[in-house]
Amino acid sequence: MSIHLQNNHSKNTNLSHIKNMKKLASKVAIVTGASKGIGAGIAKSLAAKGASVVVNYASSSADADKVVKEIIAAGGHAVAIKGDVSKAVDIENLFSKTEQTFGKADILVNNAGVYKWGGIEAITEDDFHHQFNINVLGLLLASQAAVKHFEGKGGNIINIGSAVSRITPAGSAIYSATKSSVDSITEVLSKELGPKNIRVNSINPGMVETEGSHAAGFIGSDFHHQAVATTPLGRIGQPDDIAQVAVFLASDESKWLTGEKLLASGGVR
Repeated sequence: MSIHLQNNHSKNTNLSHIKNMKKLASKVAIVTGASKGIGAGIAKSLAAKGASVVVNYASSSADADKVVKEIIAAGGHAVAIKGDVSKAVDIENLFSKTEQTFGKADILVNNAGVYKWGGIEAITEDDFHHQFNINVLGLLLASQAAVKHFEGKGGNIINIGSAVSRITPAGSAIYSATKSSVDSITEVLSKELGPKNIRVNSINPGMVETEGSHAAGFIGSDFHHQAVATTPLGRIGQPDDIAQVAVFLASDESKWLTGEKLLASGGVR
């Protein structure tokens, strides 16, 4: 009898494991700015859990195609769609092509973002508008389109904010302002869209090693070493650290969460 019970337990455990592996099956996810870094990591992780994923990109078609190929090679479903999130016509095209390919989106990850460090003396009008157009206007336009496409069935919006909205490092006036805006928008939209069964949450990463952080000269810099020294877990983040939080927020495991800003920073506050 004990052997029989053990076999049943093993069978149930295996079924539970399989269900967990594909907990996003039948879901359609759009990840903006997903050709590299955190966005690419999120796209791959959502696909690994069963979602059909749209890898949005603005200019890096080769990188986006690489992400798509990796997802397909791993048995997932993905397509790359070009679009500038700061342009409403591109956003509408992104959602329309998504629907034509996979059906209506269930999950939107507002990951597309840009940053530029510099003191107050170096700020220009172009810097301001570029960062706010992508980081804030782009998020609003994509969320607006998502609400229309979610209509009647609910959905899930995951914003990628930043720990800079809390730690406000010197030289980040514009960028920190954009990410503080993301914090506010997350809370506002969670209240506004809750009655439509649309959840809105944010992931606020600390320093993460990406192509962008390498290109900006952060990796190996004094800023990098200071970040490691002040992080309780003793390292900076990797894209997968953020991607796993996104999977949690995209799944029913977080079905009672909305309006939350999850600080994914290794303990930095």
